[in-house]
Amino acid sequence: MRVLAAMSGGVDSSVAAALLLEAGHDVVGVTMRLWEGDVEGTCCSVAEIDDARRVAQQLGIDHWVFRFTEDFEAKVVEPYAAAHAAGLTPNPCIECNRHVKFDRLLRRATQLGFDAVATGHHARIKRDGDHVRLLRGSDAAKDQSYVLYVLAQHQLGRCLFPVGEITKDEVRARAAELGLRTATKPDSVEVCFVTASGGREDLLRSRVGLHPGRVLDTSGEVLGHVDATELVTIGQRRGLGIGGGARRYALSVDPTGGTVVVGGLHELMTDAVALTDLTWVDGPATGAVSAQSSAHGVAVDATFDGSTVHFAEPHRRVAPGQSVVLYRGDEVLGGGIAG
Repeated sequence: MRVLAAMSGGVDSSVAAALLLEAGHDVVGVTMRLWEGDVEGTCCSVAEIDDARRVAQQLGIDHWVFRFTEDFEAKVVEPYAAAHAAGLTPNPCIECNRHVKFDRLLRRATQLGFDAVATGHHARIKRDGDHVRLLRGSDAAKDQSYVLYVLAQHQLGRCLFPVGEITKDEVRARAAELGLRTATKPDSVEVCFVTASGGREDLLRSRVGLHPGRVLDTSGEVLGHVDATELVTIGQRRGLGIGGGARRYALSVDPTGGTVVVGGLHELMTDAVALTDLTWVDGPATGAVSAQSSAHGVAVDATFDGSTVHFAEPHRRVAPGQSVVLYRGDEVLGGGIAG
């Protein structure tokens, strides 16, 4: 099989490419240039691209660089800034997967005659006849299936996740055995373009502007002020400009009206969340599910009626704009955006 292996310059994608070679595939490495400029520690820096290129040399495969900056700007960065301006909490990694890695890159791979695209995601694909199932990665602590829920059958059928069957410790051990330069490289934990922009505050200031707001309790009493409503998200406790006293959390954010409403933890709890923009791995699902509302969160028991997730027990309110992913066991069913 001819495989285009996405190589970010990290250890997971490096080992993914190595495992593909061991399996006998014809592999070419590719690094996507998504952001202009050069900021150390981001996926588009010269150092990261160089790491990917040198790993490809160690493996004896070709390495290409694709420039997808316009797609990334239009589909990921601009919507991210617009969401914060509207009081939402976006998930740019999911949108990058939706529009760039598993759309733009997959289409380019098809044009170039590749049979599949591979990445270093910790997730698993199981093929059952004509259907493809998406499962959590074998390493529960590193599972990345949450950010892949937007992939449908036609995409998953042409994807490979080679490291999804092994643990992160095994990935690093394999990289060390092969002498790969990325073997001990730390994992990236920041959103790439936010890091490259000097942080979320600098990015949003330059894109949409930052505006102060009043902090109110649920009765409308003014408790304090924040410097930028665009930087506040639902559930936030620190940085709300209300000093000490009882713990209060952001319950709602209205940048247009310049207000943040806060309340106690009990006021943050809910028993349901409505979803929009639903996508499914293999057709709609209802009934008993487990629901996960953040990449590193814990899935909780729930039921889904086709539009709303009903939690089995009170759950922290999901910030509007965040994805809620539905599972049965280790299998990803699909998910949607919290309204």
